[in-house]
Amino acid sequence: MCSPEEAALLRLEEVFSETLTRINSLVLQPLLTAAPDPSDSWGRECLRLLQQLQNSSQQLCKVTEESLQSLRERLHHPDSTGLESLLLLHSADRVLQVHMEYIDSYTSCVVVQAFQKAAKRRSEYWRSQRKELRQLLSGMSSEGSVGTALGQALRQPLTHHVQQYVLLLLRLGDTVGERDPARELVVHAATLFGNLQSFMRQALDQALATQALWHTLSSRLRDVLCTPARRLLQDSQDSPVTVTPLRAERALLFDDALVLLQGNNVHTFDLKLMWVEPGQDGCTFHLLTPEEAFSFCSKDPEGQVAWQWKVTQAVCQALRGKKDFPVLGAGPEPSEPPTCRCGAYTFYAEGRFCQATYEGEWYWGRPHGKGTLKWPDGQNHVGDFCQGLEHGFGIRLVPQASEDKFDCYKCHWREGSMCGYGICEYSTNEVYKGYFQEGLRHGFGVLESAPQAPQPCKYTGHWERGQRSGYGIEEDSDRGERYIGMWQADQRHGPGVMVTQAGVCYQGTFQADKIVGPGILLSDDDSLYEGTFTRGLTLLGKGKVTFPNGITLEGSFSTGAGRGLHTQGVLDTAALPPDPSSTCKRQLGLGAFPVESRWQGVYGPFGDFIRAGCPGDLREALLGFHVQSSRELRKSQEYLCCERTHPEDCVGRMEDILEELLQHREPEALQQYLRKALSNSLHPLGKLLQTLMLTFQATYTGIGANKHLQGLAQEEVKQHARELWAAYRGLLQVALERKGQAPEEEEDAETRDLQVHGLVLPLVLPSFYSELFTLYLLLHEREDSLYSQGIANLSLFPDTKLLEFLDVQKHLWPLKDLTLTTNQRYSLVRDKCFLSATECLQKMITTVDPREKLEVLERTYGEIEATVSRVLGQEHKLPMDDLLPLLIYVVSRARIQHLGAEIHLIRDMMDPMHTGGLYDFLLTALESCYEHIQKDMKLHRLYGCWNSKEPW
Repeated sequence: MCSPEEAALLRLEEVFSETLTRINSLVLQPLLTAAPDPSDSWGRECLRLLQQLQNSSQQLCKVTEESLQSLRERLHHPDSTGLESLLLLHSADRVLQVHMEYIDSYTSCVVVQAFQKAAKRRSEYWRSQRKELRQLLSGMSSEGSVGTALGQALRQPLTHHVQQYVLLLLRLGDTVGERDPARELVVHAATLFGNLQSFMRQALDQALATQALWHTLSSRLRDVLCTPARRLLQDSQDSPVTVTPLRAERALLFDDALVLLQGNNVHTFDLKLMWVEPGQDGCTFHLLTPEEAFSFCSKDPEGQVAWQWKVTQAVCQALRGKKDFPVLGAGPEPSEPPTCRCGAYTFYAEGRFCQATYEGEWYWGRPHGKGTLKWPDGQNHVGDFCQGLEHGFGIRLVPQASEDKFDCYKCHWREGSMCGYGICEYSTNEVYKGYFQEGLRHGFGVLESAPQAPQPCKYTGHWERGQRSGYGIEEDSDRGERYIGMWQADQRHGPGVMVTQAGVCYQGTFQADKIVGPGILLSDDDSLYEGTFTRGLTLLGKGKVTFPNGITLEGSFSTGAGRGLHTQGVLDTAALPPDPSSTCKRQLGLGAFPVESRWQGVYGPFGDFIRAGCPGDLREALLGFHVQSSRELRKSQEYLCCERTHPEDCVGRMEDILEELLQHREPEALQQYLRKALSNSLHPLGKLLQTLMLTFQATYTGIGANKHLQGLAQEEVKQHARELWAAYRGLLQVALERKGQAPEEEEDAETRDLQVHGLVLPLVLPSFYSELFTLYLLLHEREDSLYSQGIANLSLFPDTKLLEFLDVQKHLWPLKDLTLTTNQRYSLVRDKCFLSATECLQKMITTVDPREKLEVLERTYGEIEATVSRVLGQEHKLPMDDLLPLLIYVVSRARIQHLGAEIHLIRDMMDPMHTGGLYDFLLTALESCYEHIQKDMKLHRLYGCWNSKEPW
């Protein structure tokens, strides 16, 4: 059975529904027809507000009808329909929202006096309707204005209706049992509509205060400040305050902005970007905005508390984006605004940010965190900010004068300027990848022009304050030249080596981009010139030419237009042939560029990273990052940011790297760890190795693949191994320090060299092997050509004839291995003797590790000795005069290409600990075989150099 309260609610809804219908026809419809002239901007605004009010009224009618329907259903079927079926209870929040939207639309009309303006346009009509309006309203005065009467007609029925809601819901709650499931719904609805009464009173008070404010301001100020949605919360004329240093005459706090009036000047501050800080004296508090900081001072603490509380709550409300319910400062949300927040602001003060709009994260009035900065000219910056400045990774696009052209900077920033590693793509199609300091290229970097540029060029090396300075490599593809040497102020300056595409090499001194003083020039036919030159490497002045056949020409050289080269001097045809080491094998650059200082710009940032304790947030800035280069970046700059590893991930990964490093300190585990680390481009050691590979390729590939640079390259690889070992040791010390463990003792030079050559060099050599081995091939091309001819000659011999030719004793011949077919003789069989040793030696070219190559050589010797022991039927140790011819036989049958280059690379890269040992001895034997095959002489004529006849 239904309660009397439910019946009363039904009658209340029926009356309110009828009232809303009458209001719509009697007030709202005529108001719309009497709206101010829509040709005027304020007239259009009033019309929009009245239409919005009508829509809100229609929604209110709709929800009232739904509520009425649910009440009728409940009254007609009380047994099958529970109390919780009432719309007013189960959808109280929705009903409340509809009421609040109506109130908001109504108060917006009040603020701009839309009712008064509409009433003036049809004053006769409204006077004729006064009687009907009186029937809607209680206590309507006959002397009141029509506009006021219209406002009351649209507000009073709703106010009365909500009051009755609250009374009836409270009474209904008293009739519902404590355990009834509907009781909570009834209490909730009564609370909501009780709060709605407070909300309505505050909304009306604020609207009337705002409407009154507009009358006190000049028309110019009204045009600037007046908006229908804006509400006045506090006025310094009601609660006096002094604002410093702006000395504002009046302070107006709205629900969206703080306005300070100073003469004809209006200062407006967005509340979303305002921070409130209490003062020290009890009468003052401070406000901080993106470009201003000022203080509010009241005459007494009460005034200060009132202003500070109002401002604080207004900021909170603005950040939430909706009005506090039921009143300002109430609600479940925190009453203190967050110090970190998001927002957009356009800067107006003079400076770099003038007229730029920043949108992103803020902290205490400054851009702080991730954000976007856009200038009117199209320049924009996306990235990290700190205390108002670009700081951390950021992407800057700078449009150029040409249409659809821009410079793109993908860099790390520090206090507003580029600092650390970056990648810059210029509108000229040049790309720079390297380090910056204070916005200028500084440290190691690579600048490369587009391949299709009129004068394609690439520089790999060091920079200082935006200019090439220090050691660097420049390749001029247009001239077919590569310069390796020192720079100063963007010019070649100091010792340098020039290599041309034609194979000509020059070493000398440069000053202000010009060759000065004496130098040496090596031509591709191994002619050597020592003297002075022009910029184009033309012989000029005093000098000496040494030809490959030993003839020398010493005197003065000159050139003239169309006259070719002229000389006046002495031609010596009786001179002895030159030492090959001074011509064809002469090495350039050694001593001119100390290997320890060549690539400090690469090693340096890694050292800085370690000395800083390997912080994850500096990892990218110091060690670099890898991103895809894309000219479509303008479409979505955030895409590039997402492609990078986030700094938080870097921190975690760095912790994992250091933890794993501590778990792999034993020799075998350490080797596996280093192999894995060096092959991983995300590992600091792998990143360092990749950069070193880049410098190596820039120096020694293409034009730089010149035999006279082999010594320079060889010592560079060894230095890289030393630096990588030092980097590992640095990471280890950081890992131990983070764990609170004692650091390892400093290594002595001998221990360090053993680790570098025995552990690190074999691991890094594959990364440089291709370029390095090419230089060895070129350097030993002549000897390898003779060796190949010797191999070709020896391959003509069948096995027994070759063994006989090499004076191998017949009792050592493995004739048992020669399986004969019909009509076949021993003298016809080829490539069958010592086959296991031959196949073993051929494996030398399958590895790049010098130690593994030496192990192959050792196993080859073992296979030779095993074959001989099997032939003799007993274990047999070969003396040197028996071993050497057998080894020559095996080498000739193995037919290893470029054996000279292999031998010299092994000798140069071999671990020094093997010097004088077995490996050294075997390598010396292999060298002897190589030399003998070149000369193609009988072995017995060379036995004199092997005196020992004892087994070894």
